[in-house]
Amino acid sequence: MDLQTIALHSGYEKDSQGTMAVPIYQTTAYEFRDVEHAANLFALKELGNIYTRLNNPTTDVFEKRFAEVEGGEAAIATASGMSAIFFAIVNAAEAGDNIICAKQLYGGSLTLSAHTLKRFGIEARFFDVQNPQEIQKLIDDKSKVIFFESLTNPSIDVADIEAITDIANQHNILTIVDNTVATPVICQPFDYGVDITVHSASKYTTGQGLAIGGIIVERKNLIEKLKNNPRYTHFNTPDASYHGLIYTEVGLPPFTLRARLSLLRDLGAVVSPFNSWLFIQGLETLSLRMKEHSKNAYMLAEFLESHPKVTKVNYPGLKSNTNYKNAQKYFKNGLSSGLLSFEVKNLQEAEKIVNATKLYSLVVNIGDSKSIITHPASTTHQQLSHEELIACGVPEGLIRISCGLESSKDLIEDLKQALEV
Repeated sequence: MDLQTIALHSGYEKDSQGTMAVPIYQTTAYEFRDVEHAANLFALKELGNIYTRLNNPTTDVFEKRFAEVEGGEAAIATASGMSAIFFAIVNAAEAGDNIICAKQLYGGSLTLSAHTLKRFGIEARFFDVQNPQEIQKLIDDKSKVIFFESLTNPSIDVADIEAITDIANQHNILTIVDNTVATPVICQPFDYGVDITVHSASKYTTGQGLAIGGIIVERKNLIEKLKNNPRYTHFNTPDASYHGLIYTEVGLPPFTLRARLSLLRDLGAVVSPFNSWLFIQGLETLSLRMKEHSKNAYMLAEFLESHPKVTKVNYPGLKSNTNYKNAQKYFKNGLSSGLLSFEVKNLQEAEKIVNATKLYSLVVNIGDSKSIITHPASTTHQQLSHEELIACGVPEGLIRISCGLESSKDLIEDLKQALEV
């Protein structure tokens, strides 16, 4: 089936009431038939609902539907995009290990990898996403993850996904890709060898800034990479916290299974059933919205490229952009998402432009139906030094725009008057 059909129908078998809309199962717990039934569920002899910290019927539909839209085998929803990233990394790595990350990451992902994970004993090593060969010299026998974004936020670089996954597969290392900005509509990372994708569902998935949530998706047949892989002994040896369970021998997708039974169970960053329901509604129109977001962003990028106050425009849909070739290879249907950024000569000029807009909202979010403008150096990447800002592609004069669904004419006119103030 086509993606749009999958987004409307996958993962939901109508309940006894025949409801067309997926019901919201707003409950913490579920009644067992008897003691044997309860014991079988906990032992994985039967599959079913135990407690909403582990699974929920509404969330189950969201997970199944998103996994199929992404082209994966299984998914696990979390309380936020950041918890999805954290769970994905610590599901593979532990104290004494290292992860290899792109320098060009969302600010929260940079602080998580460089600072917070350091306190857990996990070292982050960084490479330039524009030069994947840097990864080779960073790998050792304790490397557990290569983490990058398919379309970076806010530098707007398009990763050479195959180049990175080829290196990862040479060393039998898992790749984790944040596909939030591109979405499954525009990019299908599993087609190019990626092992795990993560998303902030708070962005384009919900589409209206209504709910916080995240999701991890596991590619099909990932068990073949994990089974007997010496880098990931915890997937191949008994888990003492779960009756000696060996994740690669259960017959279920092992990565998301371990994330559910170990991490979601113990750390509890669970998405609410109501938020899962909102994400399901968003998925139904995602492919339609991404076309409009991309169209508006392209038209705005063309305008900015011609403006004398703008020194650089970052949008891979432009033929003049250095990422255009990768976008043509990895992005579908000529779309490049609704996120773009541009540079002006200095911090003061950037602040003046952002403050002068009227239609754009000054908000640290993306993927909303309403257009958003952000100055990353003073907000999402404020914690970075001047040198770190330059390294991750966020100079002080950079302005990020998340193009909404307004008239492109109105968006251009507002930015035009702001640039001329």
